[in-house]
Amino acid sequence: MNEPQMVEAPPAPDTTNQPATLYKHHIVYPSVLDTARSLLSVIVIALFVLTFIVQPFRIPSESMERTLLVGDFLLVNKTIYAPPGIWKWLLPYRQIQRGDIVVFHFPLDPPDHVVKRVIAVPGDRVHLHDGQVYINGQPITEPYAVYETSYSDNFRDQFPTMLYTDPGVDTGWWAEMHHDVQQGELIVPPNHYFVLGDNRNHSRDSRYWGFVPGPNVVGRPFIIYFSIRKPSTTDVPDLPGDRLGHDKDPVNSVVDFARWDRMFRIVR
Repeated sequence: MNEPQMVEAPPAPDTTNQPATLYKHHIVYPSVLDTARSLLSVIVIALFVLTFIVQPFRIPSESMERTLLVGDFLLVNKTIYAPPGIWKWLLPYRQIQRGDIVVFHFPLDPPDHVVKRVIAVPGDRVHLHDGQVYINGQPITEPYAVYETSYSDNFRDQFPTMLYTDPGVDTGWWAEMHHDVQQGELIVPPNHYFVLGDNRNHSRDSRYWGFVPGPNVVGRPFIIYFSIRKPSTTDVPDLPGDRLGHDKDPVNSVVDFARWDRMFRIVR
């Protein structure tokens, strides 16, 4: 029999000096239909959020200074006061409470939106003495309230009063108010709220036009996402000084355009 013979394997090819294999990357661009679908999805989600969850607003007046300034842009939570449903595990719901800042449809002109602070809830007895707010016979602490210099107004500061001393009072509210006053205190009826502006001497609020019905409440502002620097008509003008100015400096114009320190500030 022939003995098996060992056969040497051929040497491996030398690849040290051979160029590496080039891999081409192919960029796949989305089709027009894919782009349209993505854009439509973004639009639908944005419309859903702006319709049912949050809504942007801009502050036009000084009535809520110094909490909210003229030129502040707010996002309002529209779900917080909604009746709890199947989404209550995801979106928090609660009742309107004293001290809440709320956005609501103005009772005298429902298309308009107004922002004020809730001072009294249904069943509360409220009155003001020398501008101090009393709820159920007790004075309340209001660190948010400011009292800028203004003319004397007994209707504003001694509320409710039976004397018609301010032409800015709505006549319908003046007639209605007498039915809700007992022993010098205004009784807040069911499903209604008494609201005031934080800038007490420069705010047209429940003292002048009445209660806010519960269904009128849109939601609660929760954040200032931007703020344009605008002057307040209630500010005392600064006296002229000797400091050199740079009003025409483009850099300063950009920096002073907005109140950057108020961006993303939580509203309380």
